[in-house]
Amino acid sequence: MNDCPRLLFVYNADSGLFNTLADIGHKIFSPSTYACALCALTHGYFAERAQWRGFIEGLGCDAEFLHRDQFLERYPDQHLELPVVLRQQDGGLETCVDAASLRACADLGALQALITRRCCPRPT
Repeated sequence: MNDCPRLLFVYNADSGLFNTLADIGHKIFSPSTYACALCALTHGYFAERAQWRGFIEGLGCDAEFLHRDQFLERYPDQHLELPVVLRQQDGGLETCVDAASLRACADLGALQALITRRCCPRPT
């Protein structure tokens, strides 16, 4: 295990079957207005992309994925624009990829490079 901190990925979407079905419909019929850039990059219409799963497993650090409602329930004092990728270190949360940076990623490869560079860089 490397020194990579625990990562927290927070989607700009709520949990639950109804919300999942609504998200699928939104991604299919109006992808340009879909509110979660993280989900748009990491998931197809029905499942997580295999390339993404392999990337997360290869990071060698703990990663947790929360929906908006789950995050707000656990961290009610955090007022962040979502989606976001956070580092958990020493009991605190630090933003390593903000919503604007996620929206700027053109594809999954760009997201992976950004996470590697900002969230858990390897020693040189």
